[in-house]
Amino acid sequence: MATTVVLRSVGERYTTQITTERHSLVADEPAPDGDDLGPTPYELLLGGLGSCTSMTLLMYARRNDWPLREVQIELSHQRDYVEDCEDCEDPAAKLEAVVRRIHLEGPLSEEQRARLLQVARRCPVGKTLESALKIVDQED
Repeated sequence: MATTVVLRSVGERYTTQITTERHSLVADEPAPDGDDLGPTPYELLLGGLGSCTSMTLLMYARRNDWPLREVQIELSHQRDYVEDCEDCEDPAAKLEAVVRRIHLEGPLSEEQRARLLQVARRCPVGKTLESALKIVDQED
């Protein structure tokens, strides 16, 4: 199944209209560079990962009739320069990571909680981000 999203710059700064088959939203950069009319591209990326993780956990728990009432996920993107890298040829090499904190609400057993944290690693968006994703640019 292919997913198509159309983006169009609007205005004089960085505001970008995002349109899917049935929905529309805006992305932007914070002031003073942008107009701060919507989430930044990285916030959208984290939102996609977080929403996919939450949905994956809820689907799994419901299929197994587990008492998961709510999922809260906090994500942050970190970009640090690599220090003490033995095999780094580029002295400006950066290590990028997303930290995902998962809070599960409901009377779950320790075994259920542990299993749900394993299932979180299988969310489709997370698997895509961790794969060797290839981006193919084509000019229209």
